[in-house]
Amino acid sequence: MSEFSEKIIMITGGTGSFGHTFLDYLLREDFKEVRIFSRDELKQELMRTELNNPKVKFHIGDIRNRDSVDDVMKDVDYVFHAAALKQVPSCEFFPMQAVLTNVIGSHNIIESAIRNGVSKLICLGTDKAVYPINTMGVTKALMEKVAQAASRNLMENETLIASVRYGNVMCSRGSVIPLFIKQIKENKAITLTVPEMTRFMMPLRDAIDLVVYAFKNAKQGNIFIRKSPACSVMDLATALKNIFNSKAEIKVIGMRHGEKLHETLASREELAKAEDLGNYYRVCMDGRDLNYNKYTVEGDVKEADLEDYTSFNTQRMNLDELEKLLLSIPEVSSELN
Repeated sequence: MSEFSEKIIMITGGTGSFGHTFLDYLLREDFKEVRIFSRDELKQELMRTELNNPKVKFHIGDIRNRDSVDDVMKDVDYVFHAAALKQVPSCEFFPMQAVLTNVIGSHNIIESAIRNGVSKLICLGTDKAVYPINTMGVTKALMEKVAQAASRNLMENETLIASVRYGNVMCSRGSVIPLFIKQIKENKAITLTVPEMTRFMMPLRDAIDLVVYAFKNAKQGNIFIRKSPACSVMDLATALKNIFNSKAEIKVIGMRHGEKLHETLASREELAKAEDLGNYYRVCMDGRDLNYNKYTVEGDVKEADLEDYTSFNTQRMNLDELEKLLLSIPEVSSELN
């Protein structure tokens, strides 16, 4: 029997890339009801028409508004929290909007889930939350902290709150691969930021696997990280040129607002207390209380021998590996055909 049998599941930001793909996963399972919660009525209407499934319910609302969150949270068993402002430049120019959605909105989801007796809540995070240098990363880091602060006050038999953290999801909305493909097909120059910039590459199917793994294995306050390969943006552009047999010029435009040269999925401080689960890391929350005087004479030298887990020192894909991965992405193969 599926763990979703006779359960009501809520997906915040459910009309986005993750929501669509996770719903496809759930539709292969046995469930009582899925509630799609978002503020975009057009995307909801398109999704509703496409699915035509009476077990999938659509709710207009905004995670910033606690009343609308409470209305849809009633009787829910599991929540997958994907709603967020994710575009780095727009968050840089409108930081308070990112705070309202990614921090206060997430707090509303967490508090409402607890008050309504939700069994499990999985919050979706990003590598940009580690050593954040941009507003999006800062606000998603705060989301993790808000989730863990709530977890500290809960028992294992109460609402279980955990987070996942992953890097670039290939072909997700606003990602660079659709942009490069569009430029290639329109015979325009491919615009790179910095050729040696590296990014983790994760197909959306792997992001779903990470969320499901966290859902099945989480304990209070855990953060789950899936190990991922990476590539340089120059190799990514070159691989796409090869796939589309393109002679497009590559134009270097420089770093955008709030970007890093390399991303980090786990800091060495986190790795010092993480559990290596093969394809995943489980990072446990710091369970200490406010009596810090108890820890003034204790320390741990383990982290001194560790490196951060970054897109620079992870497995680096060569062009053949990258092309093979790109061709396995439905959005890329459909553009090619």
